[in-house]
Amino acid sequence: MTSVNCKTIRIRGKLLPLHPPLVMGILNVTPDSFHAFSRRQTETEIHSRIEEILAEGGRIIDIGACSSRPGAAEVSEEEEMKRLASALRIVQTHYPDAIVSVDTFRADVARRSVEMYGASIINDISGGESDADMFLAVARLNVPYILMHMRGTPQTMQQFVTYDNLIVDIRTYFAEKVYKLQLLGVSDILLDPGFGFSKTTAQNFELLRRLDDFAVFGLPLLAGLSRKSMIYKHLHITPDDSLNGTTALNTLALLKGADILRVHDVKAAVEVVQLVHAYSNSDPVCGCASE
Repeated sequence: MTSVNCKTIRIRGKLLPLHPPLVMGILNVTPDSFHAFSRRQTETEIHSRIEEILAEGGRIIDIGACSSRPGAAEVSEEEEMKRLASALRIVQTHYPDAIVSVDTFRADVARRSVEMYGASIINDISGGESDADMFLAVARLNVPYILMHMRGTPQTMQQFVTYDNLIVDIRTYFAEKVYKLQLLGVSDILLDPGFGFSKTTAQNFELLRRLDDFAVFGLPLLAGLSRKSMIYKHLHITPDDSLNGTTALNTLALLKGADILRVHDVKAAVEVVQLVHAYSNSDPVCGCASE
């Protein structure tokens, strides 16, 4: 058997191995996320989606209450928290062992989600740019932090697609922010290069081709390609018709070193992970263990 050194994240005091890669299922408690299927607002809809993610093999539920599609309307902090709470209470009551990631750029929303509702991970599309208190909040909460690359905001990000060197610029961005986080004592950092955020379609494909360039950080990599515009615009289809394209790009992301796939279609992604894992490994033994 071959020994494999795998990455881990710490969830509630225990190490969660990321080999084979994990699937994160998307739950949007929003009225306007770009893929209509992912929008769930009533208690029944939310409960059904949580159950679906877990039943299909999703290991993490990523709950978002503000759409990050280009030009999305801004949502107040209280409205965001109200929407999140409706889903977090259901998880807390019915699925207390589930691993929940909260998709927010606000430090106080992150704090309340963890302290009041038991969220395990903070997923910040702004990389700490939208709220200066976010890094310190995550350090105090002692939870894993997903650091994503984006320029501007969801309302303005497509105005900021000019780079001196796409990969070098994103690596510099990560290096600076990882350094700040580590100085504060944040040890569980996951990197998300931000497919679709302040990047053109061509830049997104370059980013995917060179995803393994980010292995230099030795940190887990998250790929969020699910039904994004780099698929449906390139193929001249709609987000609703983009599952096949998503599966193709998720396969490439795994081969380039992705440790977590963030997806709308959990079952399809879990199958991709299983097949790529079988292709890439001959009954490996992960070199790390849960505590």
